Amino acid sequence: MDQARNAARRRLTLHTHPHPLGRRGFLPSPCVGTLSKSDFLMSQHAALTQDLDALRAHYAVHMPADIATAMVRADTELAASGIVDRALKAGQFAPDFAAPAADGTPVRLSRALRDGAVILSFYRGDWCPYCNLELRAYAALADQMQGAGVRLIAVSPQDPDQSVQAANTDPYPFSVLRDSGSKIAQAFGIAFDLADELRPLYARLGHALPDMNGADWILPIPATYVIAPNGEIVLAFIDTDYRRRLDPADAIAAACRANLMRRKAA
Repeated sequence: MDQARNAARRRLTLHTHPHPLGRRGFLPSPCVGTLSKSDFLMSQHAALTQDLDALRAHYAVHMPADIATAMVRADTELAASGIVDRALKAGQFAPDFAAPAADGTPVRLSRALRDGAVILSFYRGDWCPYCNLELRAYAALADQMQGAGVRLIAVSPQDPDQSVQAANTDPYPFSVLRDSGSKIAQAFGIAFDLADELRPLYARLGHALPDMNGADWILPIPATYVIAPNGEIVLAFIDTDYRRRLDPADAIAAACRANLMRRKAA
């Protein structure tokens, strides 16, 4: 029992940097005008939670038993690997990076931060339905983020052709960058090699990662970082269970507070 509890603690970490402007989850109105953690934001959170739970329940019934068993085993090993402990946390500074968007336009983190806080979402790929649900939840909040001066940047190891295909079939109102060789994920300490046992099973499901990512089986933990304009990480959500995601309203709240701090310091 103790071993199971310890594994659960290792699997998930949510770090927030202490902030004088209020508790996590509250959107200060001076920062975003009329935007607050309103019924609309709460409804988006509820919709995402319900969709994630429904998807998990679907796969619990329909996933072939041998694949489900192997995934549980691999999840347990990843949680025990210490990757969460090694990942970047709140209070540390995000490494700068530049990567191409789906249309080839380069995007640099430090340049984006000049305009305000950034929510950085690590996206396994368009083959991951949990990732797609999360990005669609953020897409539904695009107007609210723009009004708050908050930018979302998603980072994926998918190759450019796959990324373009994803953009054409399900466009998002934000940048989805190509992390070639998972170098950005490695810099944040969240990249890992998919377990050998899972590789033929992923291929069997149509998710042969070398075909999508270009020669490797590396994936990022689908972590979310909120990065202040000065480059400091103010919130880090890191969970080896890819079925769990940060509430977008909490990410927007943390980004909004970071923007307000910059204005108060100016």
